[in-house]
Amino acid sequence: MAGPCSARLQGDVAAFTAALHTLVNNPQFSDVLFVVGQEQQKVFAHRCVLACRCQAFRGMLSQAPVGSQDSSSSVSPQGPFILGNVQPEVFLAVIEFLYTNSVTLNNHIALEVLTSSVEYGLQDLCKLCVKFIKDTLSVEQVCEALQAAVTYGQVDLQQHCLAFIEGCTAAVVRTQGFRELSDVVLARVLRSDRLAVDELDLVQAVREWAHVSSAVLERPVPEVAALPVRELRLPLLAPNELVTLESYNQQDLLIPVENIAAAWRAHALRKGSGVPSCLCRPRRGTRPRDHHRHLEPHAK
Repeated sequence: MAGPCSARLQGDVAAFTAALHTLVNNPQFSDVLFVVGQEQQKVFAHRCVLACRCQAFRGMLSQAPVGSQDSSSSVSPQGPFILGNVQPEVFLAVIEFLYTNSVTLNNHIALEVLTSSVEYGLQDLCKLCVKFIKDTLSVEQVCEALQAAVTYGQVDLQQHCLAFIEGCTAAVVRTQGFRELSDVVLARVLRSDRLAVDELDLVQAVREWAHVSSAVLERPVPEVAALPVRELRLPLLAPNELVTLESYNQQDLLIPVENIAAAWRAHALRKGSGVPSCLCRPRRGTRPRDHHRHLEPHAK
């Protein structure tokens, strides 16, 4: 006689997800209340769903409500939990994911949802955000996306953003997002050989970035720009361009005098002697100048 057998069968996933979606921000049967954003919008939730789906919420909800000796025996709403620094739309996207394992994103909230997914330790939501950001990347948003990718250690997104910037650098350096990059991230961008922009235009973009950063951080231009300026390839500029650069530099001291002197020395010696080879290497968008042939490693 054959022994008993068993099988785990799965019903209609779409119907199950749709049913759970009806519980998102539904006050009926809810036992947790959040007050979200400057708008102080109420968001209703169910503690059993949040606790089983997210360790961060499990810790938040493990405390017993006021007046209760046992949180598991209380049926009164728990909270309200005040979340003033997150947009309601962003928080609702996180809640939607916890209930349905799917999320509705748009360009306005994707980066903030990514931030929340990292804060709450939701790796699967993080992956969905990264995929959406990569699929919808634009000139206006790529620098903000790169900054977030570096901040949250998303290596794949970093590489994707850098490749995007390399493809349309001249447009990217004119965006507000470029001016809001941190010095560390900007320096990382400037190390690329594949930037599609001429060095003179890149120097001007860094100068504009430095003045914005100086105003925001209330620190001198040379101080905020120290790291990115090291990556500027001044030996690629022609003598007349260096003269103009020196004129601007007298006003804001953006570039250390020794950096400009090294570029002049490369011209005088007709080679990049004493200058790191990476600073003598033309980028993909560098306009050719007559002296570039003297900067090549094999040049005599």
